[in-house]
Amino acid sequence: MQESANPLPFLVTWNEVMTAGTIGFATIGLLVYLLYRFRVSMLKEPKEKYDFINSEEIRWYKRAFLFFGISAACAVNLYGMDKFTSMGLWFFVRVFFSIATGTLIAYVAALILEFYYPTKLNYKLRKLRFTPRINPKNGHRMRLLSEDEEDVHLNEGMQAEENIFSIDYDVWLDETTADVLIEKYDGHLVALQCNNCGFYTMKVKREEVVERNEDGTPKELLKHYQCSYCKNIRATAFHISKKEVEDYKFQKPVLQRNTRNIDLVKIDLHSALGVKQSFEFKSIEELEKFLKEFNFDKLS
Repeated sequence: MQESANPLPFLVTWNEVMTAGTIGFATIGLLVYLLYRFRVSMLKEPKEKYDFINSEEIRWYKRAFLFFGISAACAVNLYGMDKFTSMGLWFFVRVFFSIATGTLIAYVAALILEFYYPTKLNYKLRKLRFTPRINPKNGHRMRLLSEDEEDVHLNEGMQAEENIFSIDYDVWLDETTADVLIEKYDGHLVALQCNNCGFYTMKVKREEVVERNEDGTPKELLKHYQCSYCKNIRATAFHISKKEVEDYKFQKPVLQRNTRNIDLVKIDLHSALGVKQSFEFKSIEELEKFLKEFNFDKLS
């Protein structure tokens, strides 16, 4: 029995809806992306851009790909629209494949954005972080202080946060006016590269003080990490410095090396048991401070 030359009214309406959905959701996805780029472009200060991109970029991209996935599902539903004029099993098979296609696009994009893209995003963020700051009062270019120089401008709480690498502070100085700008960032040990899967998804799950000084103050902190992707776990110990602001005030300035073109210092530490850990630092001075306080016996 041949199919009728005129398609069913339901199929006509369905094809019209799917055509509108293909164009409409693709347009919405593109608008979401363009709106995000517009919001980023409206932020003038590097720190503002850093914070917004760090917290929002992956979230906005996931929304855009969600709409692209729905658009693709609608497009699949247009397959054979001129060939089939009556209902049949083909319709439900096509609906199934359209849902599978849309889900696959959205899900794969979400996985890439969650586990692979942060590595790429990190380079963009570091460029923003170390872009020379401009003093808004006079337009002078400010200098990023080294770890030893910046401690004078940080209070005891800030130094404690830096000593356990949970928070990192950047201090910018206008050497002509002595104006200081302090910026707060997540510490470089908040998200590490997992030795098992290779993604930067190793995050702190809990912390515990395993050793104290005679006066009861913490001496050694043990951080327990777990990879949010492959669930690999490990623990790392950190020595907590007792230095305070007064210890740095009368310290002679350290001569600066010619590290102007160095944006990132990365080291890999290998234990005798074959365990590897990667760390990133913004300067040679920060690396040297870390190596002086790092306990190699606790590398695990």
